[in-house]
Amino acid sequence: MKKPVLVIGVLALCLILFTQEIQHETIVVNIEVPVRVFKGGKFVDGLTVDDFEVYEDGKAQKIVALYLINKTIVKEIKKGEEIFTPEVSRNFFLVFELIEYLPKIGEVIDYFFNNVILPGDTLHIATPIRTYNFNNKAFELMPKEEMANQLKKKLRKDITLGSSKYKNLLRDYEDIKELRVDSDLKLQMKLTYLRQLRELTYFDLTKFLKLADYLKKMEGQKYVFLFYQKETTPIPEELGPTALELFDLQRNASFDVEKVKQAFSDSSISSHFVYITQAPRDDISQEITGEGIIDQSPEIFSAFKEMAYATGGTVESSANAAASFQKVVDASESYYILYYRPLDYKRDGKFHNIKVKVKNRNYRVTHRAGYFAN
Repeated sequence: MKKPVLVIGVLALCLILFTQEIQHETIVVNIEVPVRVFKGGKFVDGLTVDDFEVYEDGKAQKIVALYLINKTIVKEIKKGEEIFTPEVSRNFFLVFELIEYLPKIGEVIDYFFNNVILPGDTLHIATPIRTYNFNNKAFELMPKEEMANQLKKKLRKDITLGSSKYKNLLRDYEDIKELRVDSDLKLQMKLTYLRQLRELTYFDLTKFLKLADYLKKMEGQKYVFLFYQKETTPIPEELGPTALELFDLQRNASFDVEKVKQAFSDSSISSHFVYITQAPRDDISQEITGEGIIDQSPEIFSAFKEMAYATGGTVESSANAAASFQKVVDASESYYILYYRPLDYKRDGKFHNIKVKVKNRNYRVTHRAGYFAN
C-alpha cells in the first residue's frame, strides 16, 4: 500500500511544479511608454493605434491601448483592445548646476509658477547646496507669486555659495602673476590651481542614479529639467596653445553615462536639458589678460544630452535660459501614452530596448529607451 501512495505523492508534486512553470511562462505585463511625435517643432495629434509600431529588442510587439494627454487631461482614448487609467499627476524636478545666478533664471521660476504648475502637481528644486520640496498643501498655504519670489532668493544664495570655491581658486590663480618667483615655478603653481579647478564639479552623477531610483517608486509623470552653465578655465600664458599640458587640464567626464541613461529610462523619467552657453559674467577667467580659455563643458554637455534623448526628452542650447525653458516645457506637455504587452516576457533583470515608429510618416518620435525586466 505504501508504494502507490508514494507514486501518487510524486505525481502530485510534479503537477504542482508543472503548474508553477506554466504560470511562470505566462506572466502578463503591460509596458507603458510616453511618446511624443513632432513634425518640425510642432506636436502631432490625431494619431491612432494603427499609426504606431513598437519594437522590443528589435521584435515587433502588439499595442493594446493608446491615450492622448495634454498636461493632466486625457483628451481622447484611441482605439485599443484594453482600457487603462493613465496616472497623469505630475512631479517636477528643476536641477540647477550653475556657477552664476542669471536674471533669466528668475524668469524661469516666474514662468513655471505662472504657466506650468497646476493643482495636484509636486515641485522639487535642486541647487548646488540643497533640495527644496513643495507638495500640494504648500501651494494652498502661500500665493504663487510669493513662493516664486522666496525661491528666487534661495536660488541666488545657494548658487553663490556653491560656486565660491571655484571663484576663489580663480582669484588665487590670478594672484600668482604678481609673485616674484622663477617662471618655471610660477607655471607649476598655476597648473596646480588649474588641476584643482578641473576636478571641481557642480554635480555628482551618483545623485542622478539615486534620483532615478527614488522616482521609480513615484506614481504619475516625472519631469526633470536640468540647467547647466558653460564652464571655462584659463590657459597659462607660458603654455603654447598646442602644449601637451592642455590635455592634462581638460576635464575628463569619465562616468558611466549608459548606466544613468538606462536608470532614467527604466524609471520612465522625462528628462530635459537646458544648456546655458553664457559663461559667468563675473568669472575671473574671462578677465585674465594675455591668456586663452579652455571650455570645460563639451563632455558634460554630451553626457546630459544623451540622458535627455534616452528618456524621450528635449535639449535646448542658448544664452537665454528662460526662452530655452519655455521651449522644452512646450515640447513636453502633450504626449501619447502607449501600452504594449511584451512577447515571451521573462524577469531576467536585463535592459530591454524599446523603439516606437509612426508608419509611413517622416515624423520625429521621442520616447524612453527601454526598461529593466525585474
